[in-house]
Amino acid sequence: MKFKVIPGAVVAPLGFQTGGVFCDIKRLGTGKGSNKGPKRDLALLVSDTPCSVAGMFTTNQICAAPVKVCVSRVAKGITQAVVINSGNANACTGRQGLKDAREMTRLTEKALQIPDGYALVGSTGRIGVEMPMEQVRAGIRDAASQLGRTEAHAAHAAEAIMTSDSRPKQIAIEFKLGGKTVRLGGMCKGAGMIQPGMSATGARPAALPAGLHATMLAFVTTDAALEAKALQRALREAVAHSFNRITVDGDMSTNDTVLVLANGRAGNSAKECSKFKSKDFAVFAAALQFVCLELAKMIVRDGEGVHRVVTVRVSGAKSVAEADAAARAVANSALVKTSWHGGDPNWGRIIDALGYSPATVVEDRVDIGYSAPGARKILWSLKRGQPTRATFRDLCAAVAPTEYDLHIRLNLGVGEAVMYAADLTEKYVDYNKGDVTDPTTLGG
Repeated sequence: MKFKVIPGAVVAPLGFQTGGVFCDIKRLGTGKGSNKGPKRDLALLVSDTPCSVAGMFTTNQICAAPVKVCVSRVAKGITQAVVINSGNANACTGRQGLKDAREMTRLTEKALQIPDGYALVGSTGRIGVEMPMEQVRAGIRDAASQLGRTEAHAAHAAEAIMTSDSRPKQIAIEFKLGGKTVRLGGMCKGAGMIQPGMSATGARPAALPAGLHATMLAFVTTDAALEAKALQRALREAVAHSFNRITVDGDMSTNDTVLVLANGRAGNSAKECSKFKSKDFAVFAAALQFVCLELAKMIVRDGEGVHRVVTVRVSGAKSVAEADAAARAVANSALVKTSWHGGDPNWGRIIDALGYSPATVVEDRVDIGYSAPGARKILWSLKRGQPTRATFRDLCAAVAPTEYDLHIRLNLGVGEAVMYAADLTEKYVDYNKGDVTDPTTLGG
């Protein structure tokens, strides 16, 4: 299904305003990425009217205060605004952290004159530092006075949620739903501490994908009309095929959050769009998945120190769970990732990672090959566990581009999985090791 990409990001849908301001949260020293001087560090995202809301949250057992606040509020299915700060994660801050997160929502509700309980909160930055609430209070008041519906306002908000990101990440699309024009817009942040594994409640599923351990935050707006239950189902599926499919460094943040707000201003039938088997719901779900996947890929491409992005495609596993386990083992292997950076088509490291994964692997059935992104033509380096006649020169050429697909066939079943992964570079290590004699170099 194709969607028309349009400008405007989170303010492209009818009835939304946003803005971002500098209020000196990052002054406290939150890492090289966040310590950017007078750059915006607090954003508001607001709907003119109440919205249906859905959310997905980190399953890290160490869960930040803003996540705890959002989980309980999103469960009610209605919201109208989100306040987001960068430069401080408000994680591992105890009772004071919860108090501060709740105060941020109250201050937002007061500044926007919306009902109590209608504001949500998101935070990203250094862990274990209490929120500088004096600056936050001033920032919320300032942001509320500078809201707008222009591309510039959207850009300011996208900047305000960045930490180690090198660039803002935004998208908006337009499509038809029940004969009405509907828009979906989104913004996200994330470059390090990236391997989200999110659920609707933050609770871990019975079978957590193998390998799950800087925060990723994503905020999506739409003027489509649908009930919160349907919105949550669509988001759960979208995240399963996007944000939960990426890895930069294999680390799951304490703050990972995805929120979707739907205000219904497009005028489509909420009842029809909320029927899980209806055409309208299928179209909306596909649109949401498209936006989430595009944003997720932006995160991998902007990963800390990233030079190459590799899409790991596993097929022929005994089950989907085993395919997922195999893909994550390869995508998170330090040896594999460093070979990607060096442009070395080292299938030995790949098959080794497959072998120690929880997936069932039979050596003489494994195929490993490379292709251009999304291409059908595959250059195989390994077939049935044995090297092919492909030359080293040709294999090196196949893995030289900054983006390519790695194909792994286990030939044991029908299970399939995909991971969007990044290489591991000297720049990543240098960026994250920090210097204890200079606190401004220490990351989140």
